[in-house]
Amino acid sequence: MARTAASDDDDDGPPPAYAVQRGPRRDPRLKDLGISCMLNTEVAALLAVIRRRPDPYAYLPPAVAAAEEATFAGLIQSLKSLRALLFQPRLGAWRCSDPSMYLSPFLDVVKSEEVPPAATGVALSSVLKVLRIDVFDECSPGARDAVHAILTALTNCRIERIADAGAEESVLLRVLQVLAALLRTRAAPLLSDSAVCTAVNTCFQIVQHAASGRGSELLQRTARHCMHEILQAVFARLPDIRDDAADDDTSLGSGAGFGARCMVNVFNFLCSLLLNASDMVMSPEGQGAFTSEEDVMLFSLVLVNSAVELGGEAIGKHPKLLHLIQDDLFYHLIHYATESSPLVLSMICSTALNLYHFLRRFLKLQLEAFFMYVLLRVGSGGSGPQLQEVAIEGLISFCRQPTFVIEMYVNYDCEPVLRNVFEEVGKLLCKAAFPASGPMTTVQLQAFEGLVNMITTIADNIEVEKTPDHDAYAVDVSEFRLFWTERWEASGNVGDRGHETWVDFVRKRKLRKKKVAIAANHYNRDQKKGVEFLKLCHLVPTPPEPRSMAYFLRYSPGLDKNKIGEFLGDPDEFNLKVLKEFTETFDFTGAILDTALRTYLETFRLPGESQKIQRILEAFSERFFEQQTTGVFATKDAAFILCYSLIMLNTDLHNPQVKKKMTEEDFIRNNRAINDRKDLPREYLSELFHSISTNAITVFSTAAAAVEMTTARWADLVKRSRAMEPFTPCDFKHKLSREVFIAVSGPAVATLGAIFDCADDEETLNQCVEGLVSVARIARYGLEDVLDELLCCLCKFTTLLNPYATTEETLFTFSNELKPRMATLGLFTIANRFGESVRGAWKNVVDCLLKLKRLKLLPQSVIDPDGGGVCSGSGSERPGHRHRSSDTGAIFPSSHRGAGTSRHVSGMIGRFSQFLSLDSGGESLLAVGSEFENNLKIIQQCQVGNIFTESAKLPDEALQNLGRAIIFAGGGKGQKFSTPIEEEETVGFCWDLVVLLGSANLHRFASFWPPLHECFNAVSQLPLFSSCPFAEKAIVALFRIALRLLSAPPPPRAADNRVSEELVFKSINLMWKLDKEILDTCCEGISENIVKLLTEHAGGVQTPLGWKTLLHLLSVTGRHPETFDQSVVAMVKLMSDGGAHVTRFNYAPVIEAAFGFAALKISPLEISTKILELMAESVNWLIQWHKSGYSDPGNNGFSGSSSSSSSSAAASVEDVSRMGNLATNMFIKLAEALRKTSLVRREEIRNHAVAELGRAFTFAATGDLDFGPAGCLACFNLVIFSMVDDLHEKTLEYSRREGAERETRSMEGTLAAATELLADVFVLLLPTLAQAPGFRTFWLGVLRRMDTCMKCDLAAGGGAGVMQELVPRMLTRMIMEMKEKEVLVPREDDELWEITHIQIQWIAPTVKEELFPE
Repeated sequence: MARTAASDDDDDGPPPAYAVQRGPRRDPRLKDLGISCMLNTEVAALLAVIRRRPDPYAYLPPAVAAAEEATFAGLIQSLKSLRALLFQPRLGAWRCSDPSMYLSPFLDVVKSEEVPPAATGVALSSVLKVLRIDVFDECSPGARDAVHAILTALTNCRIERIADAGAEESVLLRVLQVLAALLRTRAAPLLSDSAVCTAVNTCFQIVQHAASGRGSELLQRTARHCMHEILQAVFARLPDIRDDAADDDTSLGSGAGFGARCMVNVFNFLCSLLLNASDMVMSPEGQGAFTSEEDVMLFSLVLVNSAVELGGEAIGKHPKLLHLIQDDLFYHLIHYATESSPLVLSMICSTALNLYHFLRRFLKLQLEAFFMYVLLRVGSGGSGPQLQEVAIEGLISFCRQPTFVIEMYVNYDCEPVLRNVFEEVGKLLCKAAFPASGPMTTVQLQAFEGLVNMITTIADNIEVEKTPDHDAYAVDVSEFRLFWTERWEASGNVGDRGHETWVDFVRKRKLRKKKVAIAANHYNRDQKKGVEFLKLCHLVPTPPEPRSMAYFLRYSPGLDKNKIGEFLGDPDEFNLKVLKEFTETFDFTGAILDTALRTYLETFRLPGESQKIQRILEAFSERFFEQQTTGVFATKDAAFILCYSLIMLNTDLHNPQVKKKMTEEDFIRNNRAINDRKDLPREYLSELFHSISTNAITVFSTAAAAVEMTTARWADLVKRSRAMEPFTPCDFKHKLSREVFIAVSGPAVATLGAIFDCADDEETLNQCVEGLVSVARIARYGLEDVLDELLCCLCKFTTLLNPYATTEETLFTFSNELKPRMATLGLFTIANRFGESVRGAWKNVVDCLLKLKRLKLLPQSVIDPDGGGVCSGSGSERPGHRHRSSDTGAIFPSSHRGAGTSRHVSGMIGRFSQFLSLDSGGESLLAVGSEFENNLKIIQQCQVGNIFTESAKLPDEALQNLGRAIIFAGGGKGQKFSTPIEEEETVGFCWDLVVLLGSANLHRFASFWPPLHECFNAVSQLPLFSSCPFAEKAIVALFRIALRLLSAPPPPRAADNRVSEELVFKSINLMWKLDKEILDTCCEGISENIVKLLTEHAGGVQTPLGWKTLLHLLSVTGRHPETFDQSVVAMVKLMSDGGAHVTRFNYAPVIEAAFGFAALKISPLEISTKILELMAESVNWLIQWHKSGYSDPGNNGFSGSSSSSSSSAAASVEDVSRMGNLATNMFIKLAEALRKTSLVRREEIRNHAVAELGRAFTFAATGDLDFGPAGCLACFNLVIFSMVDDLHEKTLEYSRREGAERETRSMEGTLAAATELLADVFVLLLPTLAQAPGFRTFWLGVLRRMDTCMKCDLAAGGGAGVMQELVPRMLTRMIMEMKEKEVLVPREDDELWEITHIQIQWIAPTVKEELFPE
């Protein structure tokens, strides 16, 4: 009671069912109520239409009205019964009710023959509503019977009873709508396979009805659209069907719903439409339904496309469906492609592309046939330009697929028994795109687009982080394998290593395939040479075995078929084995005799001899008999006889010389009782006769004719596809991508170059450049010849190297045409980005660069990237260049340089689009600013300087090629100069570039420079070589390199640094020796660099050759007044720094250079005196080194030197072993320099040199510099004796001249000083000299020179002069010292005393008594 009261109290509120819903979910009761209302409305409408009279105002007698009412009583009653049930309470929703309850009244109306067409239409509309709003689904009770009942009602709808055409079309439209909705409803999977086929058949009947002219355009379109929807609904379910459902007949018939069987039937129906397209066309007799054969093919192809698109990869899981595509569909596509309209061909290409997408793993041979027989053949233009355009577009569609290129190459070009599909596609695109005279056609533009797309795809997938070594691309085939049947086994190969192994496997297959083609060429010319080549390449074993030889004859492309036939027919035992193996490569299972014989004889030409023919046919008959499946032949002899008979029949029927042709009866009669004494079936023989009569077997003909895809050839293809290795989907691999491009590299580069040459529009030119850049991106990986060819091609398009154009014409062309600018930008961009792979093309690049220099289009930043210095090739005047200057190029501030240093390809393409058009107003670059400014902007974007400043990234070979190109260009090879100034500027610019290269590669100078040094000698041998500008610019540039080399941080290995130093100084020596006049013309530049080296980087000079070169050139250039001051300052500084940079290795050249400055005529007295003093004081360095064991104070880096240094050191050691020690050797060098200075013209210098020589000996003696006896003798023989002798000779020479008394007296004074020095040194070194074995001879030399000096005054005509007084005094001093040291004492068997006594009597008798008292 309480509950009731509460309910009563709530009556004032809203009903619960209509309460406001807080969530988005709708109350299911509302939906059921809506369905009830909808059904009620449909019932009411249908009742109204049924009851409606044709004329509502006409009077009907009661009997007639009752009869009419009785006619529809059953239908009306069922509708009323349904309406009575609509709003009654039910257990559950409409979805849980049996659909037959509310569908049956409407379906009865549809099937009724008495109701008016309007009622049928309303009933169909009601059913359509029920289907569209999903009143029931597959889970509803009775749903299966309901969907079948709907389909039965639609198929039993009596359309032919409707007389009115409009009413008929209205009903048909409703039928189509219901059919489509039925197949799309959620309960559609409950339909059986036969029901689905019935639905498709019903729809197609309506399509035929509409196409036959009895329907409007609307009905035709709707019917075809409905057919399309039905197929989509059917095949959309294919991916959800189990793999084995197609073969599970019991499951299909047990109520599980439709499956793959109906799809097989539907697809077979679609293929039959293609096959019987001609029969479907409306004939004059009224048969057929379609207006044209093209209409039939388009209709069926659209449906096939939909089926493939929706079925997708799931088709491959159902063998029957897959076989339809493999066996039937592809044959129809190939058959109709070459004979149809462009529209049909386009649809065929789309279908093939879809099949490639989803099913290529199962269609390897079919796809090959489609490419070879359709796309490549039609694309070559053999079927007309319209079809060619469609075929090219189809090829491009394939090429746009991400992995198409690599998959074609791997599956066909690397497959020994298949055609090179990718190579053929690439060559076709190149051939079709290659421009002819006149503007490019649509086909050419399409092919060009496809070619660029293909190359770009390869380039995008070839990039690797680290470029492999060049040897990594080598493929070696060192062992024999029967690669024709070899397959890749993935088992046991895991991970990346497995992928790499697969890549190597594929690459080796391709290499063998290439060699087989070469072997075939050799074999065609000489059989023995061909076999030898096969053995050499390990394509057949040694000795050859029959199977490998059979495969070579069977599958080698390009083999002469006549030679194959002659080989197979030879009676030799090996040839017979090869024939057997050759025949076993064919599969004749299930083939009829003539088809098998055609397939067999297509591979070679029968020889002319009957015995050879017999042997070949016997082998064929045996193989055919073994594989026959029908059991027609009882013995193999029967097959052989019939084969021979077919050959004879073929000759008889198709030889024009045979007048009386064999009839069918004759043929049958000739082959009686050949089958083990029995007759072959007459029908079998008759079929063979008609086959041969209608289609001849090509037996002996050698004419090359286009092969068509016949039924027999297709049957053989299908059979081979069953055993063929499946199609291998794969991604790009680096090494494979490189080889893919190699297959088409030659034609591709030539085609892109030709298009760039002929094209005028900017878009095509841009695409060309992008394609060429993509080629460069690929060629960088070990394809240097391709990259060189590409750059040479671009150089030609720049018009800079046109030998017939003047400078003005070249500049005009470059300024006013877009193509040269783009070519120039592309050229230097590629050289920048991929310079590491450029080899011989550097010559062309450098030539273009020099041409731009002459056109004054290069910014100064090219050769002066830092903007801080002036280069030798610039126009500004610089020391060492005798005022040969001119403006050689525009100089830009740093803000005007090319933006950024990025060298990515994308940046390059961006620059093209940015610079070749302007965003503002769409104006062309050619119309903005002056021509000169525009040219400079383009050249700036080329970033030419980066080629040289970033050359450190180049490998050695590329760098050396670039250096050689620059040096040969500087030497004049391939250059034409209009004026000497232009020649000088060009040579200077080339050496500026060499400086940039050297500066950027200091870290590997030792390996980079030797080939360039060799080029200097080669350049000097050029016919038109001019040493003046070349050597003049070279020596200054080389000193700049040396300066940067010595100022750079030392490399980890000091030996490399010394080698680099020696190399550059070798080149410097070579240059000044080519033309010694350059030491005068370039003295300022040379001196400036040397002074800078000695004052700032002397510590970096580590080789004797370096010191010798620097000091020698310093002394030579210091002879000029304009360079003397800075040179002598550097010399004095070097010797005044406490010997910080003077070592035992450079001591000799330092002393030699010091002598050069001291002896100069232009040297002031104080300078010469200072240098002489420094020379004498340098003995202290010798003393220090001697005491320290010859280690170099302040510089210990010379202990290990390069080859030249080692040879110099070895020579020094040899001198030491001969003269006593190294200190003696170096002291003698110093003494000799002072001796030579004592011979100069100026008296003050001579006398000071003698004095400093004496100081040097004093320093040596007091510093315990141990000369040893041999060293002391060497000092006298090489220095003092030579000095006295030379001065005596000079004195005599002057004394004989007239008016030279002053000079004679001056020289005599120096001689006196030298004589006095002789005595001083003798006394100083006497203890050591006395120990020498040759002291007696030495002493005689001293006495002889004293005698000579004594007589000098008399010879000079001076009477008693200086020497008359000096010599006796010196003799007295020396002899007294000898006596004191007991060197000169009377002894037995010692002649020294007696000889001395006798000599004194002749030389100075006045002192005899004093020295030798009686």
